[in-house]
Amino acid sequence: MRINVVKAFLPPKKDYDAYLDKIWDNHWLTNNGPLLQELESELQKKLNSKNLLFVGNGTIALQIAIKALELKGEIITTPYSYCATTTSILWENCIPVFVDINDHDCNINASIIEDKITEKTSAILATHVYGNPCDVAEIEKIAKKHNLKVIYDAAHAFGVKIGDNSLLNYGDVSTCSFHATKVYHTTEGGAVITSIESVHKKMSLLRSFGHVNDDYLSIGINGKNSEFHAAMGLCNLKYVDELIDKRGELSALYDELLDFTKMRRPYSKVENLTYNNAYYPVIFKSNEDTANVISALNKENIFPRKYFYPSLNTLDYSGSKDSCPISEDIVHRVLSLPLYPDLEKEIVIKITKIVNQTLQN
Repeated sequence: MRINVVKAFLPPKKDYDAYLDKIWDNHWLTNNGPLLQELESELQKKLNSKNLLFVGNGTIALQIAIKALELKGEIITTPYSYCATTTSILWENCIPVFVDINDHDCNINASIIEDKITEKTSAILATHVYGNPCDVAEIEKIAKKHNLKVIYDAAHAFGVKIGDNSLLNYGDVSTCSFHATKVYHTTEGGAVITSIESVHKKMSLLRSFGHVNDDYLSIGINGKNSEFHAAMGLCNLKYVDELIDKRGELSALYDELLDFTKMRRPYSKVENLTYNNAYYPVIFKSNEDTANVISALNKENIFPRKYFYPSLNTLDYSGSKDSCPISEDIVHRVLSLPLYPDLEKEIVIKITKIVNQTLQN
């Protein structure tokens, strides 16, 4: 049996079939259908968010956020994220300016953001890596001081809270991915979340070609999602808390069994944090250790992933000359180990034994 780094959760088929019956009854397949509206309402309740729009994926969410905030020029961002964070900036004809990351949590280092701010800077786009929160208080302080917008790529952050507040409620806009590999998924999908009513209205227009009925009000794009994806989202929302708990149990088992004299985990310094256990990344002491562990696990049909790799400032098409030594180092030593709710504990035990034994050789 092949063990991948992630495995998508599927709800009981009867749950999904019940929603399919509704779709077949009303023949409303897309274009802001009743299931989509229901999902948006339920997600807003779940996240205690004022305004949430369900969109096609996490990448279009970023593009819509950038467009709605009318960003130009330079956007300060992180080199340690999935490529969509950078490519969305480039796609919207802005320039990514990379700021290196913290060693402890792999998030953008807020203490050096101001060093990169120029008269061309319009925003900060930061990623909550592995669901660990960025320094949202410091980033907000910097943004207000320099009159910058803030977007959070919160693709990993569903279910994360600081105190009683969802992490998705920070920034001018937060974007989320509901891809099949995420903690909570709709097969494909994403969301944009904002507390700013004018921005919400603008993003709503941008999502649907810029028109309402026969009134064409702005440019727009097809950022919509379907009733079938909304149905999966409604099904999975019932189980997400249970799934997060199961991830936590498996993460605790990894914590107990791995030899942390040979590696370390990224960790958050944020107090009063409710974490979602989105991934289980470890950072080894050398590139060689990482390669040896990957090889040993692959031989047992276990496939972890370097997540993230490469450092985005090194991509040729980014046009960047920014130096980010911490990110450029960690991408070669990081490895996300398999983690998903129905991963058997015996497999976790097997993985930890292989990792520990490999590092002893």
